[in-house]
Order: sequence, then structure tokens, then C-alpha cells
Amino acid sequence: MVRKKNSFNIGNSLTPEPAETLLTADELKQTAESIAEWQLQSGMIPWFPGGHADPWNHIEASMALHTAGLENEALKGYEWLQKIQREDGSWHNYYLEDAIEQDKIDSNCVAYIATGVLHSFLISEDSGFLESMWKVVEPAIDFVVEMQTERGEIIWARHSDGTLWSYALLTGSSSIAHSLRSAIRIATELGLEKQKWETAYQKLANVIQTIPDAFAPKNRWAMDWYYPVLAGVLTEDIGKKHLDGKNRIFELESKGIRCVSDRPWVTTAETCECAMAYQSVGEIQHALDLFNQIQEFRNDKGQYLTGMVYPELVSFPEQEYSTYSAAAVVLAADSLMGVTAASQLFSNHKFLPEL
Repeated sequence: MVRKKNSFNIGNSLTPEPAETLLTADELKQTAESIAEWQLQSGMIPWFPGGHADPWNHIEASMALHTAGLENEALKGYEWLQKIQREDGSWHNYYLEDAIEQDKIDSNCVAYIATGVLHSFLISEDSGFLESMWKVVEPAIDFVVEMQTERGEIIWARHSDGTLWSYALLTGSSSIAHSLRSAIRIATELGLEKQKWETAYQKLANVIQTIPDAFAPKNRWAMDWYYPVLAGVLTEDIGKKHLDGKNRIFELESKGIRCVSDRPWVTTAETCECAMAYQSVGEIQHALDLFNQIQEFRNDKGQYLTGMVYPELVSFPEQEYSTYSAAAVVLAADSLMGVTAASQLFSNHKFLPEL
């Protein structure tokens, strides 16, 4: 199939002028190649060699591969998901090379396929890919929507026998909200309407914005703080005020974002994601500063440490370099530099359909 390519540098109004702290094209590709090096023959992308994979982080890594021009490796990642998708549209939580490690089903992991597929399409403009992946995206999103409560939140997980867990998570539901908008954008590209998905998004966004008690308390986790902004549920001045409310709790000055509020553990992925959240509300310099701070976690192979404990300067987990950390760096770099036609996906929340 002949692929049409978008031109680069799409002029995101939220993208800063190029800065010396950002990655060069060679550095970006080196980091993506470090992910591809650990990709298995099946297409699965584990967290690290010998480790497990989960669908969400696998998709994140696949997006990073495509961002840096490793299209074949990215498509191989989506083919793996297509092959192992369950009949009900879902995936299990953790996979090993030749086995299922944990068979529960995480709603956020299932929904993220829509974000990944849209990301790939935005870069390649390959309508054939979009059409072929629709049969993967549609049952996955339908599966997740069925886990929505009457009030609007989406239950975090279910057992493989179909039994639902008893609670929802703010981080997961926020990410699902973004995935729902991505899925609706895919449907629109294919000339389809999914009113049920639009209604599900509206209910979900409303509960995130107005009923914080709908979610299990995870206040010590940074993701519960910035994800409603990163996912585009809290935007503009409201989003900025939300980030300002807990910045001093989660940001370790001049170091990055700590994973949890009560530990001095700065993590690559959380710092890069939070940088995109700040970018989305117009705090460009803050976003650049966060991205720059995490570059000391890079090694000469382009890999990134999962995290660092301060002030001891001890990596944690010890000397762990992870594919999902590298992927977060690549996606944040694209968001900040406007390298691909998918760069606005997380940083410009007017880019997806307004519902």
C-alpha cells in the first residue's frame, strides 16, 4: 500500500521556539532505537529485557517508535495487540513473552489503543491502517464503555471472568476520556458516528470535573494530580489553577516530578507527562524546564532511568532503564518541538473533537 506522508513542523501554537535543551533528531532516534532493540520478535515491547508488558505502556512505546520514524517497528507493535486481543475486545493486564502474567483487565489499558491508532494515522495518513485497526478499536472502546457507571466514572478493572472491581481511579478515567475523544476522531475520519461514545465521554468528563469523591483516593500519586489536565478534561485557566494547587507537593525544585508526594523519587515518565500538561495550559517555560531537568537520566545509549532518589542520587529501581520512560521522553519532545503531525495530541486539547 502506498503511504501518504504528512509534512513536519505543523505550527502548533503551543509549541515553543526550538531550544538548546531539547533533543536533536539524532538523539530522538537513538532513544527510539533503544526501545526497538528490546522489542521481541512477536512485536511485544516489554518494560525491559526479561520483564513483562502491559497494553498501555506497549502502546506508548509504539507511539514513540513511530514518532522517530521507526514505522515498521511501530506497526509490528500494533500487530501484536491485534493478534492477542480477546474476543470481547479487551487485553489482559500483564504479558510475558510466551504467557499471560496477570489476567485481570484494566479499562484504561484497553482504551488506550484508540490514542495509539490515531497517533499513527496522524503521522502516516494511511487510511488503510485506520480501516484495518477499526476492528480492533471499536470492540475495545465498546468494552470500556460497558464498564461505565450510571454516574459516569469508569470502573478501573475487571476480572477475566467478567466480575467488575468495585471502584474507579481518577488517573485511569482521565486517560480514558482522552482515548474516547481519540476514538471519536477515528470514527469521524471513517465517516462513522458513535453517539454512545460521545455520551460516555460527556458523562465521564462531567464526573471528573464535578465529583472528585467518585474516585478511590490516590492523593499521594502525582498522576492523579496532573492527569485530568494532560487528558484535556481540565483546560485553560481551570487546568492551570488545578496544577498550581499541588505543584509544591509533587515538584522537586530543579529536579522534576516525584512519583508520590511523600517520597523524593523523581521519575522520568511522570516528569515528561507533567511537562505536556503544563504545555497544554500555556505554561511553556515550565514545560521546557521539566523536560530539561530529566535529561541527566539519559545514558550514552539514549535510554532513560525509570527514576532517581534525591538527595542520595540513587537510581530506583536500581539501574533500571525502561522502554516506557524512553517513550515518554520521545512523546514529550515531539509535543514541545512539533516534530510530527501527531505532536498536538496531548498538548492542544482543541485538537480533538469538542463534545
